[in-house]
Amino acid sequence: MEEKDVKKVIGLMSGTSCDSIDAGLCEVYPDMSVKLIKGINYLYPEQIRTKLFSAFRNQLCVKELCQLNFAVGKCFADAANVLIKEFGKPDFIASHGQTIYHYPFDSKLGDISLKSTLQIGESSIISTETNCMTISNFREKDIACGGQGAPLVCFADEKWFKNALVQNIGGISNVTVISDDSDTYGFDTGPGNLIIDYCMQKFFNKKYDTDGEIAASGIISESWLNCLLEDEYYYIEPPKTTGREYFSNKYIENILKTAPAEPENVIATLTALTAKTIAQSYERFIPFRYDTVIIGGGGAYNKTLMKFLKNYLPKHVLLKTHEDYGISNNFKEVMAFALLGYCTYYNIPNNLPSCTGANKRTVLGKISY
Repeated sequence: MEEKDVKKVIGLMSGTSCDSIDAGLCEVYPDMSVKLIKGINYLYPEQIRTKLFSAFRNQLCVKELCQLNFAVGKCFADAANVLIKEFGKPDFIASHGQTIYHYPFDSKLGDISLKSTLQIGESSIISTETNCMTISNFREKDIACGGQGAPLVCFADEKWFKNALVQNIGGISNVTVISDDSDTYGFDTGPGNLIIDYCMQKFFNKKYDTDGEIAASGIISESWLNCLLEDEYYYIEPPKTTGREYFSNKYIENILKTAPAEPENVIATLTALTAKTIAQSYERFIPFRYDTVIIGGGGAYNKTLMKFLKNYLPKHVLLKTHEDYGISNNFKEVMAFALLGYCTYYNIPNNLPSCTGANKRTVLGKISY
């Protein structure tokens, strides 16, 4: 195997919330540790963000989706070029892209599997606009090997943490279980900020609940919460993944039909839903004692969500954030994809079948020179 060097990598990521492109210049080391040099949140042009949400709602024709793939690639390149202008060219770029649709189910057309995923943000545009080799499209190979293409960040979690539950709360919430008592595994616990953000926009004309202030001003509707907790997704055994395709705008509007009348109580209850589905998934799917939960993602900044989660978890559990380990809550996933790209570069298998359900270890990612 080629002797590995320290590499400067720009990681690019846009998550389920689609609030911005996260770009981070990282140093990735042969021991698989990653240092963030600088991270930025690069806002999509509003017309592009509007198009993306139209894509999520299945309101774009094939022509528009084709165009959007290249337009988003240009936005990703622009985000990378902000860092390149300040720090110079990295060794390469690792781009997650923007997920438009994720279909991790075993349905078939005749005898051909339809399990699939689509991330846009054309890597040939990124590599051309930045003049940097770009590694992208990490999820497809895992699906080709029988997996669900997610969660992929578990690979980084296993390298960076020991004996802890690593909980990311982005648009969707996902956990990595790292323990001496089992192989590392992970799964999506359910919605993170996605439903909360939708209702903040609907009722308060705000993109999100800053610091959980609205949730803190409301009262949890226990009856509505218990109704929401009956959704079948929460009972499915791991490995499992979910996204906007399931927790869609239509899904949200449907559950709002039985919501409390006061908008602040809606936000409080939905915040409790995120916290309780996390806690319940631990009860159902983690059959051994755990002492530490490490929170990352935008949810780590929601004080009310963190308070609810602490209340729902066993009393002995220590709740920490990634910041306690020197890892940015905001840019953790960017750092993770920088590591995944590093492994692709050196032909190192970078999926965890115990997390994704794939039938073998494999090297994820495609290279655009």
